[in-house]
Amino acid sequence: MIARAVKLKQNGRLSKDAKGEYGGGMKFVATLERDEDGVWIVECPAIPGCVSQGETRDEALANIRGAIAACLEVRAERGLPLTIETQQVEVAV
Repeated sequence: MIARAVKLKQNGRLSKDAKGEYGGGMKFVATLERDEDGVWIVECPAIPGCVSQGETRDEALANIRGAIAACLEVRAERGLPLTIETQQVEVAV
């Protein structure tokens, strides 16, 4: 699994970007992996259920940006916490 930062800047509050979408100015870590069919699956662990995919890495990363914005908007509308606390840790086996 490859961790990759989605380039959105964290500012501690939810705001709409120039397109009127939530998430403008926030930064998240996403996990990116390729499934057995070669499709790239990308997930934002800090936002429960926020998953997308793409035929290429670039397409998957572009898709997760939209998914993050949509998930944040829905969570804000429902009065849910926008994110949950996550940590990346290294585990030796």
